[in-house]
Amino acid sequence: MISRIRFRLSAWVRPRMIYGFQRGDGVFLKRTRLSNMTRVEHIDKLMVEDNVYIGHFNLVDASGGLYIGEGCQITNYVSLLTHSSHVAIRLYGREYLSRDNHVGYLKKPTKLGKYSFIGPHSVLMPGVTLGKGSIVSAYSFVQAGEYPDFAILSGNPARVVGDTREADAEWLAQNPELHHLYEAWAND
Repeated sequence: MISRIRFRLSAWVRPRMIYGFQRGDGVFLKRTRLSNMTRVEHIDKLMVEDNVYIGHFNLVDASGGLYIGEGCQITNYVSLLTHSSHVAIRLYGREYLSRDNHVGYLKKPTKLGKYSFIGPHSVLMPGVTLGKGSIVSAYSFVQAGEYPDFAILSGNPARVVGDTREADAEWLAQNPELHHLYEAWAND
């Protein structure tokens, strides 16, 4: 009986992509897709451009300011962070919740450059600035810092291990009719 009820309820709560997204400033982005199973915190401090894909089971924390550029793809089980309290909690111990203005509490904006790809199970810490056309490989831990355009990041901690333009050049050589479309955003 319980399993039949769960099965029937799963049709209502299963992961689905919602097409169209209204930003905190009221702008409606008709080509942006967001999973109903992704948690977005502080939407008022989230700036998303259009044609963005944010998949299932992600945490999008915009409390410190988060910019997601046009055409970004954020896969599944990703944490995009703009604040971190783990140092402050260790410093204050049991007194953390009874104090204000914590030493060690980090709050920094995070920025994803346009047409970047964030692989599954990745964590981007507060203060990451990811250049356009970049890839963050699956299971990567990206520390605060600025990363160049077209960087391929991988590892824990993530390091730049390549340049997406090398792979893109092969595709463009095989499909020269796409060159002007690629250049339209890559040379911005």
